[in-house]
Amino acid sequence: MTKKISPPKGLMRLFLRFPIILYRIGLGGLLGKRFLLLNHIGRKTGLPRQAVLEVVRYDRISGAYIIVSGFGPKSQWRKNLLQHPEVTIQVGRRKIPVRAECLTSAQCSEEMVRYARRYPKAARSLSKIMGFQIDGSEEAYQKVGEQLQFFALIPRADV
Repeated sequence: MTKKISPPKGLMRLFLRFPIILYRIGLGGLLGKRFLLLNHIGRKTGLPRQAVLEVVRYDRISGAYIIVSGFGPKSQWRKNLLQHPEVTIQVGRRKIPVRAECLTSAQCSEEMVRYARRYPKAARSLSKIMGFQIDGSEEAYQKVGEQLQFFALIPRADV
């Protein structure tokens, strides 16, 4: 089930970046708690960058937000997080300083299965968009999870 995944280009990229405008004009709360604005630093330029991402899961105990690089290792925000893991996120109007930590392959598989249980239609649709052929079984979602990079965005107390 190995699949080469690439970030979107053209009109699809423009469409996916539209939610950033909502955050910039103070309407990010309209996206609810299922999305967050990631404020990160460009690894080459050192300039501020932004991406709106779906929250895969929120861990109430640790306060961590789990996100995934659904378009694979070429996602610019993913590369930037690996270089500069201390970033800020915005959920609604709340800004939170966090540290990004990569999850293990086993944890990634587990998160994908959890997501598929919670949002079966979304999991099936997103898997298809990313180019995976799945039968809807937990084993299929485990294999998809192995191909993706999940991150935990853990609140920092040092700020």
